[in-house]
Amino acid sequence: MTRDSFDRELNNLRSSVLTMGSEVELNLGKVAEALVKRNAILAERLIEFDDRVNSQRIDLVMKSLVLIATQQPMATDLRFIATVIEIAGELERMHDYVKGIAKTSLEMGPDDRLLPSFAEDFPRMAELAQDMLSRAMIAFSEKDAILARSLAKWDNQVDYLFNKLYVDIVNYASTSPDLIAHANQLECTIHNMERAADRVINICEWVVYMVTGSYSEFDSEYEAPPAPSELK
Repeated sequence: MTRDSFDRELNNLRSSVLTMGSEVELNLGKVAEALVKRNAILAERLIEFDDRVNSQRIDLVMKSLVLIATQQPMATDLRFIATVIEIAGELERMHDYVKGIAKTSLEMGPDDRLLPSFAEDFPRMAELAQDMLSRAMIAFSEKDAILARSLAKWDNQVDYLFNKLYVDIVNYASTSPDLIAHANQLECTIHNMERAADRVINICEWVVYMVTGSYSEFDSEYEAPPAPSELK
């Protein structure tokens, strides 16, 4: 394969990752809408869409491995390909969270008991995660390490909303034992969205590695619980 042909293959990988990222970004907003508006049809569509995202990841990984095996890429090319593989994995995991929120929404049924703060702040969490992912994909496409690093402060905003909602949900559950199961469902959804934003930061870390050749984790001011806890 000539260098021009190799470059075309690399550009194809870039385009495929950007398409995958755009679809995951869109679905982060859709799943918040499905939950808040109690839209079961939309939730079901998002669950079904997860198969497409899984297939996209596998396709990207396989194409990347073929290039590594057959083209003996230079260091910069190899970092790019490694980043493509990692980003595809992070995007696939992010859509797992979308799928998880959609499933929880269906499990809640037609129940529309949403805390006022949840109905306002959860869509805001989704918007922030969407904006973060959009900027992360721009950073990847344009090889912009500065933009990638700047997104850590956005994750702090998501973590802030998570912690705020977590307290509201705990207080909500404490008013009646009958509300505990419902509160647990709400807590699960905010945790999934918070983790989706964390995955964007993982993408940014790999973008910095792609550009600089050095990998390091970003610091975060706020820390959300590592996993959903049982509300009692």
